[in-house]
Amino acid sequence: MGGINVNEEERSYEAKKVTCVSFIANSILTAIKIYAGIFGYSAAMLADGVHSLSDFFTDIVVLIGFRFSDKPADDQHNYGHEKYETLATVIIGMALFFAGYKILISGIESIYEVLIGGKTIERPAEIALLAAVLSILSKECLYRYTKVVGERIKSPSVIANGWHHRSDAFSSFGTLIGIGGAFVLGEKWTILDPLASVIVSMFIFKVAVEVLYPAISELLESSLNTEDNDYIKSVIEKSPQIQNYQNLRTRNIGSKVAIDVHFIFEKTISLNDAHEYATNVENQLKHYFGDSSIITIHLEPSIH
Repeated sequence: MGGINVNEEERSYEAKKVTCVSFIANSILTAIKIYAGIFGYSAAMLADGVHSLSDFFTDIVVLIGFRFSDKPADDQHNYGHEKYETLATVIIGMALFFAGYKILISGIESIYEVLIGGKTIERPAEIALLAAVLSILSKECLYRYTKVVGERIKSPSVIANGWHHRSDAFSSFGTLIGIGGAFVLGEKWTILDPLASVIVSMFIFKVAVEVLYPAISELLESSLNTEDNDYIKSVIEKSPQIQNYQNLRTRNIGSKVAIDVHFIFEKTISLNDAHEYATNVENQLKHYFGDSSIITIHLEPSIH
């Protein structure tokens, strides 16, 4: 969790910038895929193009999420609006899961029609093959760019959107195998297309779970991970003036963390000194988790 701190204004700007780049790239790529699917006689590429349309929605979801999360805290949202970004991440994860489901069902239906119904899948043209290669390369570049920015600004929704790009690359790779097999080996191997799409859908499901689980956990107010909690405890325990601590509670609020804890001091210590020691711990935690962290420390006297 610790790392380079990025102020909220820069964080919002970077998130919107990378999402706008993604939106423009997706627009061009989707148009190319649909064109190649229609004129390249490839149902797989046409389906891949339709699948890419989901990226429009996820890009819009990220932009809307940041539009809300940018708002400062108010009377109705004392901790700010960062949970909107978490909600956006959940929506992206659900979009990934739905896309994987659609690809899985479509692939199974095509395999059934070929094996049981005797249907012949038309051999695709070169343009479909080239579009698949272009899609893999561009989507992998978008994934790497988006993921790097998302990790730098500590944005789960931007990282999730990056994984959506990677899922598109997986999808296009499966499409490439199917189209390539049919193109090179002939009509008897056109079943490679739907078979590859079923395999790819498994990768998409895996990514969807990896995106959804932490976001849903955050909405359900789960604590920080073990590593972060252990770090908090170690910082507190290294302060010799703090006799003990209790009621340690942690959670994520979007890119921020919230920490609540009670410090127990020798009852003879002055309030001013106790406050100074508590502030030292708070500063160490903010250096690790970021200046936007919400840290609440309650001072208590020892009963002994």
